[in-house]
Amino acid sequence: MSDHVLSGEIMNITEAEFHSIRDLVYQRFGITLSDQKKSLVVGRLQKILRQHNFSTFKQYYDMLIADKTDAAITELANQITTNHTFFFRESDHFDFFKNTILPWMVKMHTDQHNKDLRIWCAAASSGEEPYTLIMTLFDFFGNDYKNWDCGLLATDVSEKALLAAKKGLFDPSRMQGVPPVLLNKYFKKMPDGQFQVSDVLKKEVTYRRFNLMNKSLPFKKPFDCIWCRNVMIYFDGPTKHELVNRMYDKCVNGAYLLIGHSETLSRDLTKWKYIQPAVYRKEE
Repeated sequence: MSDHVLSGEIMNITEAEFHSIRDLVYQRFGITLSDQKKSLVVGRLQKILRQHNFSTFKQYYDMLIADKTDAAITELANQITTNHTFFFRESDHFDFFKNTILPWMVKMHTDQHNKDLRIWCAAASSGEEPYTLIMTLFDFFGNDYKNWDCGLLATDVSEKALLAAKKGLFDPSRMQGVPPVLLNKYFKKMPDGQFQVSDVLKKEVTYRRFNLMNKSLPFKKPFDCIWCRNVMIYFDGPTKHELVNRMYDKCVNGAYLLIGHSETLSRDLTKWKYIQPAVYRKEE
């Protein structure tokens, strides 16, 4: 019996196998896996190999290439992408959204006699960021919310993450940034200690699976604000700048782009104008 398939053992991966999977992940998802990520790849994928009774990573790679249904590549995305997030992460962004971006959006749409606010959360993960945005919108508009066409488009490449977001059950460790008044208003504590998000928040988010590596962004109307935080840290420079330039073309003049605080954009390679750390704007 091959030592690859002994239950409980760490499977072996050859350099050629790792490079093949690494190149595929880069081509399909834009994620760069360094040699230091080899053990992560083995750890996250060996369960799939066992499920398919594969004895080598080459057999798994061959299945990925041959699969025409996209199911196998979706499963790969679910395993490789990291979904570590929490409510009100990098909270200064939500303050800026409430105090600066939303007032500008309201004025712009009022001037245009149009109340269709267009916000895209491009790396929705398991839902913490989209639900935080909806709570911020509720807080800003108050009773006037019903008079605006708000809501939110939230996308992610991981079907697993999106299913978790739609379910809306969160571990207490993810809830520490939620003010008690919002916790009581929008969440219900379950018998197992988890928190269930209310339907009031759920119905304001439209979740869709979307790969940011798509060469076109198939959205009919331009966006006022895009949140694309803590995903481009996995991208190399060319991939990152190609993505934000596609986003630029899908935004109205004056629109805002928010990225993670650990991420940066080169001002020479993008038309986005730097506003403050991790906040950029399209020229009005």
